[in-house]
Amino acid sequence: MATRWGICGAGKISHDFTVALKTLPAEHHEVVAVAARKLEDAQEFAKKHSIPRTYGGYEELARDPDIDVVYIGVIHPYHLKTCLLFTNAKKNVLCEKPLAMNSREVQEILASAKRNDVFLMEAIWTRFFPVSVEIRRLLAQGELGEAKMVRSEFGLPLAHVPRTVQKELGGGAVLDVGVYCLQFILMVYNGEKPECVQATGICRETGVDETVVVTLKFSKNRMAVFTCSSGIKLPNDAIVVGTKGAIQVPDHMWCPTSLVVNGKETQYPVPEPYLPLNFLNSTGMRYEAEEVRQSLLKGLKESSVMSHADSLLLAEVEDEIRRQVGVLYSQDCH
Repeated sequence: MATRWGICGAGKISHDFTVALKTLPAEHHEVVAVAARKLEDAQEFAKKHSIPRTYGGYEELARDPDIDVVYIGVIHPYHLKTCLLFTNAKKNVLCEKPLAMNSREVQEILASAKRNDVFLMEAIWTRFFPVSVEIRRLLAQGELGEAKMVRSEFGLPLAHVPRTVQKELGGGAVLDVGVYCLQFILMVYNGEKPECVQATGICRETGVDETVVVTLKFSKNRMAVFTCSSGIKLPNDAIVVGTKGAIQVPDHMWCPTSLVVNGKETQYPVPEPYLPLNFLNSTGMRYEAEEVRQSLLKGLKESSVMSHADSLLLAEVEDEIRRQVGVLYSQDCH
């Protein structure tokens, strides 16, 4: 039977996710409903994607008995409230990154998912790309020896996008783009908590971080460094250096389609979309969607690739980085 999806939010990322689902077999994935704050937005979205049901409110979607899992594509200041709405309605959830504004909110979401015995995953789509699967294989099999240094960067000029600069919309480079660099480092070091986090950065006049450089020290003298920016375009690559070799993820490390292992490059293209996309390589969201389906078929409540512990660690390190850089959201004051 197909996994029946409900889409929460009719914005750009939800559009791309729905397009990505269509690259998977129709007998495996089906979008049955979409909900937006305004009914006409949901109707327009449904028309574009041939979705049978529309709701002008998220509560109606939460009550729909024919939905196996809800994809949450609203902006992150609303993730806590929206996740709780669906987990309390006993719905499985795939929530866009970052899972929440801080680690306290993440804990609340994870506790609700556990209490209601539902599947929940943060949509760190990068982890499910074939490139990331291959990186984990190479590391596990010791192809690089011991990984000793990881460097990653992600920066784009995003000042024209209100949600990246306005504090009340959850603006800031760390939560928007830095999350990709940090999750990559934590993936390479197998979900280990860093022993030391040192961050420095510059903030916009709106009080959110614009460019941040972070150095992380792990056990056994292993290091990592990442740079993220919403002000400038960076090389946007990632490198892992081990005692026996190195691997590089070239430009667009957050949605990777090629991998260089000891100088040899391999391509991993994503499928073509049937409608124009808002973001680069968005059909790659198919991989996280398939992970959700496989987890549900196995009766799992979390993914081993992007576990609840992974989401919590990500949020805790982000909290510490923001603390050092001096970025405080209203959600941090509760």
